[in-house]
Amino acid sequence: MMYAAHSQDIDDRPLGPAVLRGLQCKCPACGAAPLLRSYLKVRDTCPACGEDLTHARADDGPAYLTMLVTLKLLTPAMVAVMFRWDPNPILLFTAFSLLLVLMSLFLLPRFKGMIVAIQWSRRMHGFGDRDDRSS
Repeated sequence: MMYAAHSQDIDDRPLGPAVLRGLQCKCPACGAAPLLRSYLKVRDTCPACGEDLTHARADDGPAYLTMLVTLKLLTPAMVAVMFRWDPNPILLFTAFSLLLVLMSLFLLPRFKGMIVAIQWSRRMHGFGDRDDRSS
């Protein structure tokens, strides 16, 4: 069975630029306006381009990615510091706890933006055009 070439075969929503915009917490469609209206709340629509963002479903993905990155980076660093300089355990715990919290607060909204941008780019969860739903 032969498939006809459709104009939809051209990727009008490239993944790379969308992910970069998401990591900057910008609208994945235009990159001109903030994606989030508060720390983790996605706007209903983009104030710059009018893109409907109500379909975003990041769920627990940003939290899992944040834990993965922070723990993979900080655990070996903590062990290396512990064996290299042998600091006071209270100092070690305090410093790395603070670093863990700061990294988590920094990464969580960026990973949420990235996941929303991936969903937008791949037309997941209702981000597709109305024409896409009929075919």
